[in-house]
Amino acid sequence: MADALTIDARDDVATMLDDAPAGATVADLTLAEPVARGHKLARRALAAGDPILKFGYPIGRATRAIQPGEHVHSHNCATALGGTGSYRYTPVTPEPARAPLAATFMGYRRGDGRVGTRNEIWVLPTVGCVARTAERIATRAAAMLGDRVDGVHAFTHPHGCSQLGHDLGGTRAILASLACHPNAAGVLIVGLGCEENQVAALLDTIPEWRRPAIRILAAQASADEVEDGIAKIMELAALADVPRTPASLGELVLGVKCGGSDGLSGLTANPLVGRISDRVAEAGGRVIVTEIPEIFGAEQLLMDRAATPQVFESIVGVVNGFKQYFIDHGEPVSENPSPGNVAGGITTLEEKSLGAVQKAGRAPVADVIAYGERLRTDGLTLLEAPGNDAVSSTALAAAGATAILFTTGRGTPLGFPVPTVKIASNHDLAQRKPNWIDFDAGAVLDDGFDAAEAALIDRVLAIASGQETAAERNGEREIAIWKRGVTL
Repeated sequence: MADALTIDARDDVATMLDDAPAGATVADLTLAEPVARGHKLARRALAAGDPILKFGYPIGRATRAIQPGEHVHSHNCATALGGTGSYRYTPVTPEPARAPLAATFMGYRRGDGRVGTRNEIWVLPTVGCVARTAERIATRAAAMLGDRVDGVHAFTHPHGCSQLGHDLGGTRAILASLACHPNAAGVLIVGLGCEENQVAALLDTIPEWRRPAIRILAAQASADEVEDGIAKIMELAALADVPRTPASLGELVLGVKCGGSDGLSGLTANPLVGRISDRVAEAGGRVIVTEIPEIFGAEQLLMDRAATPQVFESIVGVVNGFKQYFIDHGEPVSENPSPGNVAGGITTLEEKSLGAVQKAGRAPVADVIAYGERLRTDGLTLLEAPGNDAVSSTALAAAGATAILFTTGRGTPLGFPVPTVKIASNHDLAQRKPNWIDFDAGAVLDDGFDAAEAALIDRVLAIASGQETAAERNGEREIAIWKRGVTL
């Protein structure tokens, strides 16, 4: 028998937990038409123009009269989002923190005090022209080093030349921040020689303390760039001769992300990840949330959690700045959700955002950082980046995340520079795609949040200690850089 879940007593809709045909009785209502899992049914009558509430907040407006038991979706509900907004700082009192978990993982402690979850050597090309060269170097070096390191990985991209100004600066900032990552014992930067993203300028953006772990290869100046690159990686291998040692939960840096969401993502996987985020923050750790366009409609919830008026103003700036970015390109700020999101039951960007922000838990927002910047403080940080899975996950890694919790209702095989833990919102996805999924958050509906939280914490700590994610087993490791501005 099908059932539906009401999240807040004020809600006008309930979310279906299973498919149900027309005429079925669900939540004491008779369905007027078939309603699929993750989709919404009306709990009460609504008039045209009425706001429609889910999560206790408006997710849009009714475009016509809706009767109880009707399917509520894009045929009768539309976004109410417009352009940039005016916001007020109305801080909420933080909820009392729980006692920190005395949990540990086995990580790699670096000289600067940070703890990595992997002990790898990364190869970063400055420009797309040497992307395949970087891959050849990494492949051959990995075979030679064997299990002396956790891996040798080339992270290729098509950028680094024909870029100007802010666009070039973004590419350089991402690469410089990746070069500082604690999961990389050492980094080989492979340049061509004539590109806009000159190695010397890139090196200037890398702190002095990190320089001993960096090697540079100029391909145009090398008689055999592959052999020279391998030789430099062999030098870096000595830096990877460190053991795993115990580290506290508070030494984990967690990035949180959702992609291919469905109507259950905001009910199961995202709030579950929010509880893990809070556990890390309570232990003194760091959590990064991003996807700025996917908080439109829910931004006030984060603004009210700003730790200071200055942080509030920074959130307003990054949100309105991103909205203006859409407007300047002639696009509506509500141009979301994706076709897959819609098929999974998400109707408007407000609905998607109200579900997505739950990944950030309930901790105060301690800081806001720009795209390509690295973390500066403990607690929860908001990072400027778009919603695109690959671009935003790369930005999370560059900011310093040593693991990413990635929720999904539709599924995706993508993996990124750091261990990417795929968390399904429903049993069906987890059972159909075990080669993609690391954890089934559908367990929330069976066993409750407390049991699912304990199980997910255990999985995260095991992965931080070296257990491979599905993406790592599949060799899914890549980056994507946010392209802005003109191309020469």
